Amino acid sequence: MDLTLDSTGQLEEVLGLAEHLRDALWRVESAGVQPIDATGGLIVAGMGGSAAGGRLAAAALGPRLTRPLVVADGYALPGWAGPETLVLCSSYSGATEETLSAYDHAGARGAPRLVATTGGPLAERARRDGVPVIPVPGGFQPRAAIGYSLVAALEAAALAGAAPPVHDEIEAAAGLAEELAAEWGPGGGGGAEELARALQGTVPVIAGAELAAAAAYRWKCQFNENAALPAFASMLPEADHNEVVGWAAARDLGRFSYVSLEDVETHPRNAQRAELTAALVADGAEPVLRVRARGASRVERLVSLVLLGDLVSIYAAVLRGADPVDVAAIDSLKAALSSR
Repeated sequence: MDLTLDSTGQLEEVLGLAEHLRDALWRVESAGVQPIDATGGLIVAGMGGSAAGGRLAAAALGPRLTRPLVVADGYALPGWAGPETLVLCSSYSGATEETLSAYDHAGARGAPRLVATTGGPLAERARRDGVPVIPVPGGFQPRAAIGYSLVAALEAAALAGAAPPVHDEIEAAAGLAEELAAEWGPGGGGGAEELARALQGTVPVIAGAELAAAAAYRWKCQFNENAALPAFASMLPEADHNEVVGWAAARDLGRFSYVSLEDVETHPRNAQRAELTAALVADGAEPVLRVRARGASRVERLVSLVLLGDLVSIYAAVLRGADPVDVAAIDSLKAALSSR
């Protein structure tokens, strides 16, 4: 595998997830953010990789959430946002137009705010308004800073009183990420390269239930951006009420693959559905792969799936001769919008 195609070292950034998780904990602590009794819960306002942390945090916390945790991935917040709701505005660049709009909307609604960013206009507005800022290190692609956006959202949920602190789980997840990076990295002999080779030449559909559903969406996005490939995510059990019917015709339309991400603590009926669905979609998908999360806690198991998917997407890019840093379509769209 010719890893020289990775011109900006995206692989190394992915393999650095353990360090990112630990550094993120320190950065949140150093920001000196005070707890707030946000009875309305937490809204994470962000787009793309910056919003991913909120989605993953909601999955990692799962049944431990005592108040809402939702992602606002657009220009406005939900209509119920207000003084009882903490809004975490997460933008790696600090210049994401949707997140800047959501920041202003939160202020207009009287909602307390918290910012996670490297700088830019978002940091400037936060300093102007006296809003606490969690400083994120620069030099990454936003999607590669997932450890920072995940920890910021997990910590914000605890600060808002929406969930208990999970520092110990984050530390344990960092330790597991180190082990898995050695196993799945280049030359480690692990399964990430094998998965990428198995999926080569296919349109991947990644599915999961509960915790694994959030990881499936992350896999989809990473295939889109790193490998510059179409990919899709499905959520069980919902997919069993509609999407499963379409798989019989898939072979007539193209070459699709199916990846079932599975978590040991999922509802027993969802575990059965994962097995049965994988058998059904084999009529239209090749290969059909089942991947089990690793780790003891919810945070560990989620991090294991995220790290694996990130690595598979990088290897997939290299296998098709693509540089995983290139996101020409996104850059072109932003440029077109800025001219209007």
